[in-house]
Amino acid sequence: MAHARLTVTPSDIIAPVSPRLFGSFVEHMGRAVYTGIYEPGHATADERGFRRDVLELVRELGATVIRYPGGNFVSGFRWEDSVGPVAERPTRLEVAWHSIETNEVGLHEFADWAETAGVEVMNAVNLGTRGIEEAASLLEYSNHPENTALSELRRANGRDEPFGITLWCLGNEMDGPWQIGHKTADEYGRLAAETGRVMKWIDPGIELVAAGSSNADMPTFGTWEKTVLEHGIDVFDHISLHAYYEETNGDVDSFLASGVGLDRYIRRVADIIRETLDAYGSDRTIGISVDEWNVWNQTRFNEIDKPPLFAGGWNEHPRIIEDEYTVTDAVVVGSLLMSLLRNADVVSMANLAQLVNVIAPIRSEPDGPAWRQTTFHPFALTARFAQGSVVRSTVEADEQSTADYGAVPLLDAVALADGDETTLLLVNRSTTEALEVAVDVEGAPVASVLHQRTLGVPDGGSRHSSNSQSDPDAVLPLDLGIVTVGNGAARVVLPALSWSIVRLATPRTTSTITTPGTDNV
Repeated sequence: MAHARLTVTPSDIIAPVSPRLFGSFVEHMGRAVYTGIYEPGHATADERGFRRDVLELVRELGATVIRYPGGNFVSGFRWEDSVGPVAERPTRLEVAWHSIETNEVGLHEFADWAETAGVEVMNAVNLGTRGIEEAASLLEYSNHPENTALSELRRANGRDEPFGITLWCLGNEMDGPWQIGHKTADEYGRLAAETGRVMKWIDPGIELVAAGSSNADMPTFGTWEKTVLEHGIDVFDHISLHAYYEETNGDVDSFLASGVGLDRYIRRVADIIRETLDAYGSDRTIGISVDEWNVWNQTRFNEIDKPPLFAGGWNEHPRIIEDEYTVTDAVVVGSLLMSLLRNADVVSMANLAQLVNVIAPIRSEPDGPAWRQTTFHPFALTARFAQGSVVRSTVEADEQSTADYGAVPLLDAVALADGDETTLLLVNRSTTEALEVAVDVEGAPVASVLHQRTLGVPDGGSRHSSNSQSDPDAVLPLDLGIVTVGNGAARVVLPALSWSIVRLATPRTTSTITTPGTDNV
């Protein structure tokens, strides 16, 4: 058994936990919308055609804000196509994903669904093939109350009150040559800044997200952010970064350390923001929007999905990147969530990409069931229990070497304090050894265990075990770990290759230590 020590300092607060860290993403791509959230003929469909079974899982997942409608899709999208009588909406070639877009689901339908789901809409404007005028028109249509041509058009289309959309993305991945309307940093920075200025003249209460780098390996990473920020330092409220991780060539140790890579990526962007603000003498705060992140088997996408998708005909909602996630993938998703929390002082929001079917925690089948993928569980539990503030914690642990990130501790950990409770998120990166963690909460002796769940290799399974339509509960978060309390401290034993959440009672106003116990919820 390997060993680690975790020291938590509740008085050293990093940042409050923002609900916006638990966002997701619905793009008009593959089956995310059609037969995902929307399927009029389904047995569970409501009067508007949205699947109630998927909606229930979205609520259980705990998503708070949904980015829409793209993604690569948005860079060729005409928003006008998605409003008005459905029967009169045009059907278009959707070039980004080589498919047919019927526009049956558009702004009104999605906004209504979002209200029902209890999520905030994060809307994206097209800065690939379009620009200032179209973005301004969409904002006026969406948010202006009445008595203009566009606001009255919205009212005529059935929505008297404004949508009141606060979050707006200024394009998507414009640094990428795969993007429709790909631009240089100067071209994009100037367009985004000028678009943003007009949008804020229309509605000063909105928040704008500039498109940062598509990944940390882009040749323009760093210089892209600096250039873009220089154009819009007085306009942008957030700048995005996108991050996807996968296991390559059987290197599971590097894969399990993906959170280290995300930490470094986030801190580098934070440094660039600070350096640029300082250089211009600005006292503004610009947050980091990690508005696409996930585990994505991109090698498989390139080898399997792309040829039939792009060499074949044009089809409505083709199956694209419907990855089936394993235990290992779920542990990594849990660790990436921990990275977002660990950097909550600079990460203003984040969106798991995507929500349904397309590299998603929720899967559904046409005329069939919906179910939770393995990655659903760490997200749902973190969104539910990560309350209060992220606080400083120190890890001392045995290490293992990785090809991508060097030596990393076997224990990955984040701590949160909320009143008299301390919540720990823990990952054992070893694939072979259990990990014993001694936990000390400074100034707040551990009194009891309030909740504990561990997601790891199921009995009779392997790290490749997954959930499926035929066996949707093969992998569940269970009481696989061992948590004991004594002498004001806790001892946690984590199985090999596992993600855990542990809530501890840590009263700050009493010196009495209660008898150890467990109250699982």
